Amino acid sequence: MSLECLGVLRDAFAEVSRFRTELYECLIARGDALFELCDALLCTDGPVRTLVDLALAPEHRRGHGALYAGLNQGQIDVARLRRTLVSAPLPRAADGRIVLAADVSPWLRPDANTCPDRAFCHTFGRGEGKHQMVPGWPYSIVAALETGRTSWTAVLDAVRLEPGADVAAVTTVQIREVVEQLVEAGQWKPGDPHVLVVLDAGYDAPRIAHLLAGLPVEILGRLRSDRVMRRPAPSRTEFALANPLGGRPPKHGGEFVFGDPSTWGIEQAVTVTDTRLYGKATARAWDRLHPRLTRRAAWIEYDGPLPLIEGTVIRLAVEKLPSGGVNKPVWLWWSGTGASASDVDRCWQSFLRRFDLEHTFRLLKQTLGWTKPRLRSSEAADRWTWLVIAAYAQLRLARPLATDLRRPWEKPTEPNRLTPARVRRGFRNLRTRTGSPASAPKPSTPGPGRPLGSKNRRPATRHDVGRVLATGEAYSRPAHHKIGTKPRRVNADHQMTSSGTQQFVSLTCGDHPPAL
Repeated sequence: MSLECLGVLRDAFAEVSRFRTELYECLIARGDALFELCDALLCTDGPVRTLVDLALAPEHRRGHGALYAGLNQGQIDVARLRRTLVSAPLPRAADGRIVLAADVSPWLRPDANTCPDRAFCHTFGRGEGKHQMVPGWPYSIVAALETGRTSWTAVLDAVRLEPGADVAAVTTVQIREVVEQLVEAGQWKPGDPHVLVVLDAGYDAPRIAHLLAGLPVEILGRLRSDRVMRRPAPSRTEFALANPLGGRPPKHGGEFVFGDPSTWGIEQAVTVTDTRLYGKATARAWDRLHPRLTRRAAWIEYDGPLPLIEGTVIRLAVEKLPSGGVNKPVWLWWSGTGASASDVDRCWQSFLRRFDLEHTFRLLKQTLGWTKPRLRSSEAADRWTWLVIAAYAQLRLARPLATDLRRPWEKPTEPNRLTPARVRRGFRNLRTRTGSPASAPKPSTPGPGRPLGSKNRRPATRHDVGRVLATGEAYSRPAHHKIGTKPRRVNADHQMTSSGTQQFVSLTCGDHPPAL
């Protein structure tokens, strides 16, 4: 083994040891139980099914009572843990740029009537294969993306969305804090390329770009295919030549209708790239386009004239789809202007990398068991979420140290190409070398518990789902909605408010959640 490889392994081992020490310092109450629970999560063979199974792991030296006490009564210094995650080595693009992705993933709890702070979460494909709203805890996740074909991301932050929360406003605050921590940790320095934030169609990209003005960030978001943008307003000279009789100059230029090619005009840049999965990918960009804002929804309380948020619209069309589905173009909006051909290619390729976050969600839920525990308290759910994120961060830092412990039917893989699940198989061997800062458990005896045959005289409180509107007001049932009748259909404009589907469900569901 070369000296360079030895240096890489030595640095990786030091990073894992440093992160584990910092993680233990972040656990300020019931820290030993929480730290050993995280180790059990990393060292257990196979997917995590229940918390009790983790209590049986050799790495968890305490009983299952200490496990639940740690989740229910423990405390985590989340601010320090965020700084620890940001200060760890992060993936970067080919030009050294940090690319962040934000998305919402739900922890569904449809039958947990005793759980507070549940909201209606958007799901797809549960049984009938259609969009549904299911009660649960939605979490907004921010992660740094890697380049190339990979299923790895670097999860940096997670925030549970309260019922009726403005998703765009919460995401804006979340991204702002992450970027400020990146600057504080030295991950971004003056002169470096701006941080690129990639969003899906559920976010209002122009509004988020306006709210993050002043930060070294660029926003790239997907747009609906039925949107209409506006061109810049003509100059006074052009307006005077076109209107010799005078009049008030317009604030907006001509329309750019996504569904009408006759309104597109000449492109700013055009690129054609041969891809392995999609064939030829053609990207066309139009400069200085902005949405026409109105004083409703998110802008109803905006002070002063409404802003003109200009950006670049990119239309991506591919030759084929690997799944054989309907091939439709993808419309993107980039907060930058004056895009070159390299900027256009960087934008649409970064957007395709955003789907790596879906692989992370799948690993967190199906392998690490993020949504498996049936916790009642939302605070305990937050603690478990941060433990899962800390466990995933240790897997990412241990990638250079992992050994390919493959199954007989699996193909050999290079060490630097191992998936998170295969890195987890050998983490138990790595843990024996890094050690554990947790202290040994004290001898104890189990409590007597509830006497046999006695009834629970303190039943848990039942909580409604999503009883707060996007305005922060409590929900009240309209007079024309009668029990037993079908709710009136709401105009589509109400669905596109700042709170997204949260307000739509609160207006249409009445006193009972939809049938699941």
